Amino acid sequence: MVHGQPHNGGGHLARVCTVKRDARLAISLLALVFASLLTATAWEIWSARQRTLHDVDTANGNLVQALNTYAEGVITQSAMLLLDIAERLQSDGAGAGQLQRVRVLVNQQQNLLSQLDALVVTDAQGRWLMSSRGPVPDGAQSSDRQFFLQHRDNPSSDIFIGPPIRSRSTGQWVLTISRRYMDSEGRFAGVAVVNLGIENFLRLFGKIDIGEQGAISLVTAGGQLLVRHPFREQDLGRDFSSSPNFLRHYAGATEGRAAFRSGIDGLQRIYAFRRSERYPIVTSVAQGQQEVLHQWHRQTQVIVAVVLAVMAVMAIIGWRLTAAMRQRTRAEQSLVQAREELIEANRRLETLAAQDPLTGLANRRRFDEVLQQEVLRAARDGSALSLLLIDLDYFKRYNDSYGHVQGDACLQAVGHVLQQMARRPGDLAARYGGEEMALILPGTTLEGALSQARRLLDDVQGLGAEHRASPFGQVTASVGAAVLDPATGTDAATQLVQAADRALYRAKEAGRNCVKS
Repeated sequence: MVHGQPHNGGGHLARVCTVKRDARLAISLLALVFASLLTATAWEIWSARQRTLHDVDTANGNLVQALNTYAEGVITQSAMLLLDIAERLQSDGAGAGQLQRVRVLVNQQQNLLSQLDALVVTDAQGRWLMSSRGPVPDGAQSSDRQFFLQHRDNPSSDIFIGPPIRSRSTGQWVLTISRRYMDSEGRFAGVAVVNLGIENFLRLFGKIDIGEQGAISLVTAGGQLLVRHPFREQDLGRDFSSSPNFLRHYAGATEGRAAFRSGIDGLQRIYAFRRSERYPIVTSVAQGQQEVLHQWHRQTQVIVAVVLAVMAVMAIIGWRLTAAMRQRTRAEQSLVQAREELIEANRRLETLAAQDPLTGLANRRRFDEVLQQEVLRAARDGSALSLLLIDLDYFKRYNDSYGHVQGDACLQAVGHVLQQMARRPGDLAARYGGEEMALILPGTTLEGALSQARRLLDDVQGLGAEHRASPFGQVTASVGAAVLDPATGTDAATQLVQAADRALYRAKEAGRNCVKS
């Protein structure tokens, strides 16, 4: 039996080692499987998202190409009509008979250009000569319209695409496409302008399924909004030329894709845009990113649920395999954790016991301890030791005027200033009591302490904290400075504090906001 016991003990130890080794191997394999499963799942989710976004980009790109072609076609038809009318007016003049023939021509074009709201011809002063809608209203004129001013001041014979305006004949919102015409002597004779009803554009845009959060817009190359679906009257003519989104994605680009938050309604959208090769317009199609990714989110939730279920089953199996090992190590881990928590609690208690909870400075207890230590060191080494006592001026009035919450904030700000001055290893900034604070400066002569005190006054004033109840109009402080007398006896720390306090009293008597020593 004596010889068998070591053998059994060795076998037990070997079995324990084997169990531990197998448990570690099982945990390693389980971790590897988990990592592989998570990696594969994450890759599949990311790939599905990229495919979804790519499909949206493709659909948006095709749609914006079609809408750009549509817009170009409408503008081209308008430009051809204006060219025909301008040539007739230049060759035949703008008499009543010729204007009647122009009206007939426009009415014939109405079926070919369904977006046409009206065509107006003005003279060189902007007065209406003809309207395709019928008799010209008395006094009708367009001399203040941007399209008229553009053609009057610019000799170019190109068409001009103007911003959205309200038609003076129908009251509807329209886009203007205009062209100047000349008289027989080559002088500016007036403007022919086509009004395209924005409602007609919106009717087409509204038939396109881009989701509830989608948007279709037509803007000028300079960033001025011409048409937008969904329609909001306040958006018409809006200038995006200085918008960060326009400058980053649209300016200077022929076409592109982008995703950003709309400056109009704040929705995150996926955009595709295309600049016309013939006219200074940009067509844009956007779909709400939340709507686009809705189906992907649902699929992701299903995938994640399945993967989590599989991992849960595997985790249960792994837990069963490692149960024995956990039971044996649980007690040791609890003891280690308790020890660490105790150490951390002691550290926190030690910090709290030495720190003022409001300002974060050392508290009075810590101040007394450090001052006594520094007095003994200064006496032993024969070195200088200075003390500054700081008192905020008229602080009771400050609390009465602004309340104790604001008063606490003021103490915290001044405490931060004082903490910034205690840069050397031996320096200590402390809250002495109430609105009084202190700064211990080992190895500092009285001259150095006074220099620090004056700097402190400047920094406190630099806070710029308003104090209506103070004659200074802002938060200020008074400082008393004292230096240790090497001949002082065992009560040196108390005498140093008393000396600094007397100096502080003198500073207050001298009118405050000053330093006395």
